[in-house]
Amino acid sequence: MTYATDRLHEEIAYIAYHFHWTLEDILDLEHRDRRGFTEQIAGFVTRASVEG
Repeated sequence: MTYATDRLHEEIAYIAYHFHWTLEDILDLEHRDRRGFTEQIAGFVTRASVEG
C-alpha cells in the first residue's frame, strides 16, 4: 500500500508547525508514530479551543 504524497505533506506540515521539528526528524518517524503525533496535536488544538 502506498501512502498518498498529499497526506504525507499535510502530516509533515502539521507536526512541523506545532512541534517545530525538522523535516528530517519527522521523516525519520514510522508512519504509525507520525499519525499518532498528528492525532495528539489535534487533541491539544481541540482542547485549547474549548478551554480558550
